[in-house]
Amino acid sequence: MPASKTEKSAPQTSSANLESAQSYEQAFSELEQIVAQMESGQMSLEESLSAYKRGNTLLEFCQKSLADVEQQVKILNERQQLTPFNAENE
Repeated sequence: MPASKTEKSAPQTSSANLESAQSYEQAFSELEQIVAQMESGQMSLEESLSAYKRGNTLLEFCQKSLADVEQQVKILNERQQLTPFNAENE
């Protein structure tokens, strides 16, 4: 669930739940909100640590999503057709 702009602490979500619950766009939007909150300097140390952990999870999810899409584009370029990329078979 994306954090609202007035919410101070980031929700805790496991990586497995993150992948099934969010798209790349949702994760990136939440990451932007966390960065803005942290840059505002209005968070306590505990809130900052929680937000940093959540942001790190979101960043990893976004990076993995982008890598998967990049692999699909490489497959398309090699075969002249887009085929689904299965990370488990690599």
